[in-house]
Amino acid sequence: MGDPSGIGPEITLKALHKLKGLADFTVIGDKWVLDKAQGAKAGKAQNFKLIDLKNVSRHNFKFGKIRAEYGRASVEYLDRALELLRKKEIDCLVTCPLSKEAVNLAGLRGFSGHTEYLARAFRIKDFAMLLLNRGLKITLVTRHLPLKEVAGRLRKEEIIKNINLAYRAMKKLFAVRNPRLVVCALNPHASDNGLFGDEENKIIKPALEKLRLRIKNVFGPIPADVAIAAVYHKIYDCAVAMYHDQALIPLKLSQDIQGVNMTLGLPFVRTSPLHGTAFDIAGRNKAHPDSLIEAIKLAVKCSRNLKKA
Repeated sequence: MGDPSGIGPEITLKALHKLKGLADFTVIGDKWVLDKAQGAKAGKAQNFKLIDLKNVSRHNFKFGKIRAEYGRASVEYLDRALELLRKKEIDCLVTCPLSKEAVNLAGLRGFSGHTEYLARAFRIKDFAMLLLNRGLKITLVTRHLPLKEVAGRLRKEEIIKNINLAYRAMKKLFAVRNPRLVVCALNPHASDNGLFGDEENKIIKPALEKLRLRIKNVFGPIPADVAIAAVYHKIYDCAVAMYHDQALIPLKLSQDIQGVNMTLGLPFVRTSPLHGTAFDIAGRNKAHPDSLIEAIKLAVKCSRNLKKA
């Protein structure tokens, strides 16, 4: 359900109401909050099993508030889902948005997001964030970093890991027989062979040369605008971006309300909508479930493909 004070409860009910029959759904959250979500009463969606943790105080509850108790509740929902995954009682996980600030206020210092939390929970060292919509698939080599730190944090090994994960995901999760990947340069115009910036020549190109000994059809580095446009036009299956906004801007410009976030490298499929808690509209029946609907559909599709792989 995500943060109980965000739009997670509302979009959960709205999405499941539209997806009857797609899968056997289990919702982990708080029934009282779900019932309270305006315009999306629980009675509208009877097609799921509810695990009610009853962990949200009814005293002074408000939508749109950042509070430690709500951050704690959202992590408890997540931890219960991980228990079910370990017991193989569920096949995949779709997470609604939580507030990193609220989670940190709850005492989980250094919490930087679902991706890293899930990787630590399953002791996964090689993982990546794949962001996608109906026109684009883009993985991130670095994630939530200040822009001034990105160049200094690029490593050949991380680029190789990211591409390997993207390649395997295209084959196993998306059933692409011969994936074609393109790698974005860090600098404008791919630095024009070192005229402004040396990351392409010193880091990215050597990583790709080493990788091509094992994987064919990996291209680049080429300027990010060219690379991502080529993915949009189906020349490549997936782009590898060097930093967060290099991927997020084209994704949100192309199909904002249908974007999905997927974690690669986990032993199960995990997706989430490509937006946050939207506290400014929470509890006002203004939230669109489109991104969550796409995340659910993708989780079901990729889980089926993974079972066939």
